[in-house]
Amino acid sequence: MKKNERAVSRLLEVLKPGDIVWTALEHVARSGLSRVIQVKILREGGLQDISSLVADALDMHIDPRHGGIRVSGCGMDMGFSLVYELGMVLWPNGTPEPHGMRNGEPDRIGGYALKQRWV
Repeated sequence: MKKNERAVSRLLEVLKPGDIVWTALEHVARSGLSRVIQVKILREGGLQDISSLVADALDMHIDPRHGGIRVSGCGMDMGFSLVYELGMVLWPNGTPEPHGMRNGEPDRIGGYALKQRWV
């Protein structure tokens, strides 16, 4: 089993459609064209960092200096983009049941299955 397949399998154990995924901005490059974002989930003991699993699932890299996922791009909410991509990898064919409503219709699209909030 490949590293990203193991990560996806583990993430499917801890994340369900409708869960909130918390993102924390750790660093922004001087150019503003990249940033480092940590990805966390809330559990009984508090926020648990799942950045490494998410990076493996998305075939991205952890920034060793800032401890989060290095994301390129600007001009949009990069935390939302990261969580959207995660949902698409976890549920590429959509969720088994609708996880909410979007545009007045039941929504099953994997990218919208997780809710993103900033810490």
